[in-house]
Amino acid sequence: MPRMETNADAIALQALVWTLGDPGRASRLLDLTGLDPEGLRTRAGEPALLAATLGFLEAYEPDLVACAEALSVRPADLVAARAELERA
Repeated sequence: MPRMETNADAIALQALVWTLGDPGRASRLLDLTGLDPEGLRTRAGEPALLAATLGFLEAYEPDLVACAEALSVRPADLVAARAELERA
């Protein structure tokens, strides 16, 4: 049975798009995950990758805060989404 998409998925996908919008940040994310752009596209909806993206943002608070502001959510919402995705 496929997993249902949640609000955590939606927030994380938006955060992924935001992260990839900056070439330097996108390059760091690819380096961290070990993925290439094609692998990233293939796995973009997987909970593990989405959680890793949010964890990447959490590791550098200025990015976490900037992403939260861009998405009109609280930084704590991004942290909570990561935790939910890690349980998925």
